[in-house]
Amino acid sequence: MTAVVNATHRKQKPWLKEAGTVAAIALFFLLILPLLLPVSRLQILGRFLSLAIVALGIDLVWGYTGLLSLGHGIFFALGGYALAMHLNLQLPAGKIPEFFGNYGVETLPFFWEPFKSLPLTLLALVIIPALVAGILGYVVFRNRIRGVYFSILTQAALVVFFNFFNGQQKLINGTNGLKTASSQLFGAQVGSDGVQLKLYGLTLLLLMAVYGLCRWLTGGRFGRLLVAIRDDEPRVRFSGYDPTSFKVLVFAVSGAIAGIAGALYTVQSGIVSPQYMDIAFSIEW
Repeated sequence: MTAVVNATHRKQKPWLKEAGTVAAIALFFLLILPLLLPVSRLQILGRFLSLAIVALGIDLVWGYTGLLSLGHGIFFALGGYALAMHLNLQLPAGKIPEFFGNYGVETLPFFWEPFKSLPLTLLALVIIPALVAGILGYVVFRNRIRGVYFSILTQAALVVFFNFFNGQQKLINGTNGLKTASSQLFGAQVGSDGVQLKLYGLTLLLLMAVYGLCRWLTGGRFGRLLVAIRDDEPRVRFSGYDPTSFKVLVFAVSGAIAGIAGALYTVQSGIVSPQYMDIAFSIEW
């Protein structure tokens, strides 16, 4: 009995040490750095932390599953556009965003309507990127496309989305993108120091939450299956598992994580545009 207890204790110790290390780092970023750095620096650091969230999602699909995605800018931008649309709709009743007037649009396009609601927007910035990633993944993985061909297809999808968003001047302001700095959030202007400080803290907390989620996903049987798919997918298939469903699921989760990161990056940079879907931007991750 004593041996079993000691073995359990040894298993728990690395987890406790890791949790303690993560908590210490989080407290340093949350409590100490705001005393040392001006808000403008914290705003830049908040954008870096947003990109760290994307990196966690990419690690799920690339590091664990062996799927090199060059198209995560799609999901990142979709999350950013979802939140930016909500912020641009914080106007008096009957008003529509100013840029519509530049193109002669007098009524709000129908697909903007759900983004008047903050709860629906928060759901959309997670669900829409996850759904797009799931559909793209299903189309690719069901045909057993992998390796460099998968990477090329994700990059091609990125180019398609980039060109599509660039050309939608009347619907989402095209190349110019959607600005958020002058919008209202938490009862104050998004670009104000107070709101940016709150967004920095929120980004840090969500980074810790996403890290915990990824750690949980990869720490058990699901994580071992992902590694097995990466190392020898045919053997996983012969063992009775369906690699396609696991790859679609992990790709959708990674897309949702990128959507959250894109929303956080957008409100801390003050704008979202098709440039988030630029090929170089995705490769730099």
